[in-house]
Amino acid sequence: MQTRTTPDNRPIHPLWMRATHWLNALAVLVLVASGWRIYNAAPFFFFRFPASITLGGWLGGALQWHFAAMWLLVFNGLVYLGLNIASGRFARKFFPLTPTGIWRDARAALGGRLSHADPRHYNHVQKLAYLFVIVDLVAIVLSGLVLWKSVQFPLLRELLGGYEAARRVHFVAMAALVAFVAVHLVMVALVPRTLLTMLRGRAPHTP
Repeated sequence: MQTRTTPDNRPIHPLWMRATHWLNALAVLVLVASGWRIYNAAPFFFFRFPASITLGGWLGGALQWHFAAMWLLVFNGLVYLGLNIASGRFARKFFPLTPTGIWRDARAALGGRLSHADPRHYNHVQKLAYLFVIVDLVAIVLSGLVLWKSVQFPLLRELLGGYEAARRVHFVAMAALVAFVAVHLVMVALVPRTLLTMLRGRAPHTP
């Protein structure tokens, strides 16, 4: 006799997770666009970003946008991380994570064979990518503190190699974040139901 299983109708992504995710996305968008305008005022590479993709209009305006988004990212990010840890979701979603699993799933992804059949579970490549972006955001915040209040954070400034080195750490961490977002958007385009799941909390086929 075949046993019928009860479908799991719990949300794949709880409301608090979806809300903090989209607020983080908004904060990152504002930080990147205003940060590019700030960089243009004193570039340390040979290029500048087109004004049309920056935010703020001028240096003072860009700084105001940047500081506003900074506080949104810090407080919302702490809520996101705190609720993930307190609810046990962090451990369930991102661990275990093994080099063997990463290598296996990376090969499958490159060969177009990586399954996305179960949106409740992340594969090892997803786990690594999401953990990386959390660490990257921490690096952005810490280096940003040095750029904002260099005198008040002398130890942090020295750990990062000084003010100018902190600028470069901040820029590289930002570039890594933009690269993550670009890959993330490509993956969403390839598996559009992941966007619907993040909007409504359930997969499209879920009752």
